[in-house]
Amino acid sequence: MKRILSVISILLLVLALSTTGALAGKPVDNDGDGFRSNVDCNDSDAAINPDATEICDGVDNNCDDVIDEGCGDPTCTDNDGDGYGSPADASCTYAQEDCDDVLSSVNPGAAEVCDNGIDDNCDGQIDEGCSTCTPVAENCSDGTDNDCDGATDCADSDCSGDPACSSPHSGLLYNEYPGNCMSCHNTQFNEMANALHYKWVGDAPDMTNQPGIQQGKLTNAINSYCINIMGDWPVCGSCHVGRGLRPDDPQADNSNIDCLMCHNADYAMARVRLGDGSMGVPVTSQAEIDLANSYVQAPAAPTRTSCLKCHANAGGGDGVKRGDLSMAQIANTDSNFDVHMNMASANVACQDCHSFVNHKVTGKGSDLRATDYAAEVLCTKCHTGMDSGTGHQDAGANRTDADRHIGRVACQACHIDLYAKTATETHRDWEFHHDGSPADGVSGPGHPHTDKAADLAPELLFWDRTSDNYLLGDDASLTYDAAKGTYPTSRPNGDINNGKLYSFKYKTAYQPMTDDNKLIALDTFEYLKLSGDMVTSIESGLANMGLPTSTPYSMITTDTYGLLNHGIPQATTIDCAQCHQSFSTDSDNKLDALGYKLKGPKEQVCNQCHSDKKLPRDNGRMHNHINKTAGGSIGISCGFCHSFERPERGLVTPCDPEASNYVDNVPYDHSDVCN
Repeated sequence: MKRILSVISILLLVLALSTTGALAGKPVDNDGDGFRSNVDCNDSDAAINPDATEICDGVDNNCDDVIDEGCGDPTCTDNDGDGYGSPADASCTYAQEDCDDVLSSVNPGAAEVCDNGIDDNCDGQIDEGCSTCTPVAENCSDGTDNDCDGATDCADSDCSGDPACSSPHSGLLYNEYPGNCMSCHNTQFNEMANALHYKWVGDAPDMTNQPGIQQGKLTNAINSYCINIMGDWPVCGSCHVGRGLRPDDPQADNSNIDCLMCHNADYAMARVRLGDGSMGVPVTSQAEIDLANSYVQAPAAPTRTSCLKCHANAGGGDGVKRGDLSMAQIANTDSNFDVHMNMASANVACQDCHSFVNHKVTGKGSDLRATDYAAEVLCTKCHTGMDSGTGHQDAGANRTDADRHIGRVACQACHIDLYAKTATETHRDWEFHHDGSPADGVSGPGHPHTDKAADLAPELLFWDRTSDNYLLGDDASLTYDAAKGTYPTSRPNGDINNGKLYSFKYKTAYQPMTDDNKLIALDTFEYLKLSGDMVTSIESGLANMGLPTSTPYSMITTDTYGLLNHGIPQATTIDCAQCHQSFSTDSDNKLDALGYKLKGPKEQVCNQCHSDKKLPRDNGRMHNHINKTAGGSIGISCGFCHSFERPERGLVTPCDPEASNYVDNVPYDHSDVCN
């Protein structure tokens, strides 16, 4: 009887999902402006519809296919109305150019705001003139951020039990949530409704694949983990900061926002998807009611627990996806496991690095398509001066030669020499379940088979901060990697001449693709919760994509790179040998693969300046060439030996007349760097 009721419940849930307009392809009104998607030219923005008034902002506001009709010179813009715009010339009458024409609080006339990671006054500096905070115990009623965690007084989690903070939340009841929160914090709810943590889709200016369209995990993102969310909101949406509905559901208003998911760590750990499809905590017994009331009565600033509840468990389990985040970092006390998220010393909160502006967060990885707030997380926010060129030397670091690398090597490349301290997924195969049994429906639903590994050396790649990420419906053959035999779902852009060196996790997956090279959004709800049959799940996925279930397909290998940012150990453990120990002029090594290989045979390259000699194999001694003087000039550039240059070092290149001071034996063709 229980099995019959379970099957009936599942069928009802599937039926409910199948009748949702957003999933069935029927015209919907996602933004609630009264116009359905078949007539609304932007159904993600309520301010854009056929009845809207055209404003001079470079957008077709009234959906008449004409941008800024009736406006003057469209090159003169002040989108945020703060009196500063672009360009700053006589024709536009802007005294100074605005460095952020979206936020009115950011302009050349604004005052710099400390500790928000933003150049508020457009002077090219962030948080200048701000004093360094010395953390002490939080005083919950003095209006000061005493412990330097970004939260003041009762907004600080340390004050959740302080008598001074018993009001105004002490009388709130969970059965009135979130209306009781919205009555005071309507502005914050509106901010969150437009933030990526809630929308799961947004502008993607850092993507070279279709940067002009909205991208994100809610709609068109494809990865090498759960592939795509299509068909499986019940499971994939279990970590959404909403109360059960998809954010693009026409019925999802601000009351669908679950602010406790970030603002009460205990609630975040206890929240589940309830029987009616909503997200929350059970409230049947009096004890559960009292506990739920305690959650809404004690809101606090986000903690690592709140964040890691979802971010550490992305991809289907603890440490599975990112490789540098795990639940162990919540209470970690080992500085070599993570020197920042370490309760025994630094005890850094997530928002100490990821600043929030109007509930939009700064920073993202290479495999995330949408950008929330366009500002980078900068190590120099805390480690001031380390990018000066003498920072390591000034700090007394054990390897001061790191200072010459800062222009081309990101902090992570040196300081993350090991990841997956909690085992992470390295490969996923949808043909089998986690226990090795075939995914043929005989053994029922289950998780796909995964290979995991721990204590891995990262892949080093040059990254220019843009990425080429696959989108639903793309032709995967256009980015096929013949050398690896893989179809990429996420690749960072960059090379030795463009970008900095970063540390990445690399993983693969065995998943379906149509014979015309479209990756299939396999229906993970069918696979994980219903039949567990891969073929049925693929056919359901094809139907969700609007394709015939008989569409021919095959299984192929995809791969993805994910940026590593966390799990940094103490600096004293870092050794340059992680890159340079395999230095050799006779055989290829990991640096050669990145573009550092000699441009030709050793004998020819070195004989420019030397007759035959036994060459030192030590990396440091070979690179002392940059310090040698000849004819009044200092040092030879990279281009004498390699097919790239580092002009910022100001050395003599083989293209310069001074090159003759060094080349006195057998001239070499340097057209690769001189043309």
